[in-house]
Amino acid sequence: MHPCVFIVFSLFLLCLQNTTANQLVTLRGGGDANGVIRNKCLDKERDALLQFKANLHDPDGSLSTWRPEDDDCCAWEGVWCDSQTGHHVTDLYLSDAGLVGNSFYGIIPPEFGNLTKLQRLSLQDVGRCRVENPQWLSSLSHLKELEVDGISLAKANQWVNVILNLPKLSDLSLDGCELSQVMYPYSSSFLNSSSSSIEFLSLRNNNLTSSMYHWMFPLTSNKLRFLDLSSNMLDGIPKYLGNLCSLETLYFNNNSAVVKVPDFLNNLSSGCSFLTFQDLSIRRSQFTGSLSDEIQKFSSLSFLDLSDNQINGAISEKLWELPLLEKIDLSQNHLSGTISKNIGKSKALYINLSKNPLQGVPSTDHMSNLSYVKHIDLRSCKLGPHFPIWMKKLENLTRLDISNTSISDTVPPEFWKMKFDYLNLSSNNISGKIPDLSLILGYTPAMDLSSNNFDGPIPHLPSSLTSLNLSRNKFSGGISFLCQIVDGLLEFLDISHNSLTGQLPDCLWHFKELKILNLGHNNLSGRLPPSIRSLIELEVLYLYKNNFSGELPLSLKNCTKLNFLDLGANRFSGNVPAWIGENLSGLYGLILRSNNFFGTIPLQLCQLPNLQILDFSRNNLHGSIPSCLSNLTRMAQEGFLPPPNVHPYAFRFANFAKFNLPYPNEEEYVDHAMIEWQGDEREFTHNLGLLKSIDLSSNNLTGNIPHELTNLHELLALNLSKNALLGEIPQKIGQMKKLLTLDISRNNLSGGIPSSMCQMTFLGYLNVSSNNLSGRIPSSTQLQSFQPSSYDGNAGLCGPPLFRKCTGDEESQVPSVVCKSEGDEDWRWFYISGAAGFVTGFWIACGTLLLNHRGRRAFFHFYDSFRDWVYQEVVVFITKLRRIERM
Repeated sequence: MHPCVFIVFSLFLLCLQNTTANQLVTLRGGGDANGVIRNKCLDKERDALLQFKANLHDPDGSLSTWRPEDDDCCAWEGVWCDSQTGHHVTDLYLSDAGLVGNSFYGIIPPEFGNLTKLQRLSLQDVGRCRVENPQWLSSLSHLKELEVDGISLAKANQWVNVILNLPKLSDLSLDGCELSQVMYPYSSSFLNSSSSSIEFLSLRNNNLTSSMYHWMFPLTSNKLRFLDLSSNMLDGIPKYLGNLCSLETLYFNNNSAVVKVPDFLNNLSSGCSFLTFQDLSIRRSQFTGSLSDEIQKFSSLSFLDLSDNQINGAISEKLWELPLLEKIDLSQNHLSGTISKNIGKSKALYINLSKNPLQGVPSTDHMSNLSYVKHIDLRSCKLGPHFPIWMKKLENLTRLDISNTSISDTVPPEFWKMKFDYLNLSSNNISGKIPDLSLILGYTPAMDLSSNNFDGPIPHLPSSLTSLNLSRNKFSGGISFLCQIVDGLLEFLDISHNSLTGQLPDCLWHFKELKILNLGHNNLSGRLPPSIRSLIELEVLYLYKNNFSGELPLSLKNCTKLNFLDLGANRFSGNVPAWIGENLSGLYGLILRSNNFFGTIPLQLCQLPNLQILDFSRNNLHGSIPSCLSNLTRMAQEGFLPPPNVHPYAFRFANFAKFNLPYPNEEEYVDHAMIEWQGDEREFTHNLGLLKSIDLSSNNLTGNIPHELTNLHELLALNLSKNALLGEIPQKIGQMKKLLTLDISRNNLSGGIPSSMCQMTFLGYLNVSSNNLSGRIPSSTQLQSFQPSSYDGNAGLCGPPLFRKCTGDEESQVPSVVCKSEGDEDWRWFYISGAAGFVTGFWIACGTLLLNHRGRRAFFHFYDSFRDWVYQEVVVFITKLRRIERM
């Protein structure tokens, strides 16, 4: 028996036919609790289990009770039998024995058909297993639930007919089973004479087109209550779905084909289904057209999600009149016009109209009638310029997002008396002071008031805060309010870009859940407090541009989950601690620029395998550049790695279940940093995770440039300028072909410019000025494209682009020696074929993930960053080709 069986059986959870004590007997050691000896299990089922174990890898002996000499398999660990069915095996539950989570591949064996009394069979996500002949399923006539998600059925011809032979089957889940590849999913003659008992049907993530509706028809009946067709390529639904009189839920998310909303609703309401229909979700699809009055037919509808589509026009007034509709999400569409006054008739608890060009709301009287609403999201709608005073009448409102809504006003005092779990007023032009909120906001609140004009001191805040963003305002005074947030729930704190003063209080022991701490761009001063050791979950510490001073406290090494540390533009001093390299192994960004650090660069930094941004510029460091920096593998690693600068987190609410949100509230923090780039200081945000750079400029470093640095083939920026470096430019510097910017100016370098630099065809900024370089500048389109100022201050350099001619050059003759990069003649074909291979490989690898709802959010973060990376690569590729053309 194939080892794939191992994981299959480990995920069995068989429903018991009866649940009373006298009907269900748990067999252990051959007897029950009273010592009564029971009959043995059936031989064929015992043999099937022994065959299963024979191919297992069980180093811990989890199935040591499964022995051939033991005739009673009902006494084996994890085996349950039902005495009412003649001691048939009805349940195999092996997860407690540590057998879940292994990955197998191969064919699901037909021996499963011997377990004829199985009621629930779950083979979800077990690896690369497949079913080639599904006929063994026909023996499981008692089967009620079948879940084979992730198991390939690509070769399982006539699987539909087999399913229809299971008379008791009520739940069927075939997510990600490659159903689109099945050549003969059914026998047409059989379909006409069959009926289905299925109540729950999920066919997600199968690349199905609308041609599948023919074979899906016999799987549907008036018993069907739940249908999930998400993550396919369907361009609509058939009218027969409208005739399913028990259908309550339809998921149609993430379908890539264009669908018109009126046609979809018309087909769904063509029969009796609209009388029972309750939940409709078609998120992230390609729906177009308007939300028509057809929606009024669905009088039982309680949940409607049409978010992230291309729906346009006005919202049907009939929507707000649906009597049972509780949750409405129309966000991220192209809806326009004003919100109908009929919104006041709605009994919805959750309303999300965000990211639509809606022009505002009706009168206060209509909006104040939303007495049931608990959550309103009008983000990026146009509500301003006045603050919407109607909100103060919504007594049940606990979650509000009116960010980026063109409000230019003050907040009415009555508004601050409302109890919110979540409040977002960010990206407006709201001014004024904030009152004491310590006793007003709801339990475990999250608050975002960033990017406004609030001023004055930060007031007392609730002790149970989970997230607080007050950045980019005009707050002043100290930050002692932090000591009042004592419940230990805070995960996110950003008070950057204000005018805050004073010291960071020594009360950080309350913040053991804190992941993001951003205090940058203020006037804070003093030493970092010892209690910083308590920030054991901290991922990001951003203190850029303050007046913090003193040595870095040893207690900071307890923050072992740090992956981004920016202490730049302060007055920190002392040696760069060696424990950074020894304890903070997860760092990808280490920025200590513009401080007063002295001493040498510790060799322990070479132990940071994830480091891709190293900035020690503008300090007082001396000594040589460690050659072991070549061990920074992230700077040498080829290929694309998911960027580390996006930190997703979810708001935690004590009353989440009571509030009954349709989705958890997920947010993300994107790291940003000020980086010197091509001679200018620039802020990197979303693209920061793609940057790979070393900046050691403006120090007192001496010695040679280590030739080992040329092994950092993925480095994009190298700045060693304004030091006292000696010797020659490494001859193999041309191996750093990805470099976009190179600055080694204002040193004491000597010798010539290596000819290998002709290979650095991506180079967009070069500065070797103010050294002691000599000789002819190698002739290439690349090196001659820079301004003469890039080479100034080197009396011995000659040749274009300098006007100084080299010895032996004739007055009218331009040097004709052209420096070619290795393999120039093959570049065009290499990149053309490589691009084709890349596109194919990318979609094969990532297409499935794109259609997987569990990993979708992570995928789109990946996609956004990957798009930036591809753009960068295409730009430099085109630049490279153009330069080759000119050569």
